[in-house]
Amino acid sequence: MSDTPGQDASKDVEDWVTGDEPMTGPQRSYLETLAREAGEDLPESLTKAEASQLIDRLQQQTGRGA
Repeated sequence: MSDTPGQDASKDVEDWVTGDEPMTGPQRSYLETLAREAGEDLPESLTKAEASQLIDRLQQQTGRGA
């Protein structure tokens, strides 16, 4: 975590060491829920980084990220 107030300690997905690994089970499960709510189809295979980016987008679209 960052010691600087107001700074987000998370890395950009491009900087993830494991970002090119397949998405996790929890990511898939949450994406299935978000995609259903957003009326979108979920791609069969995503990397962890791609799944994270899609989660962010679908959260904004569905209002779950607010």
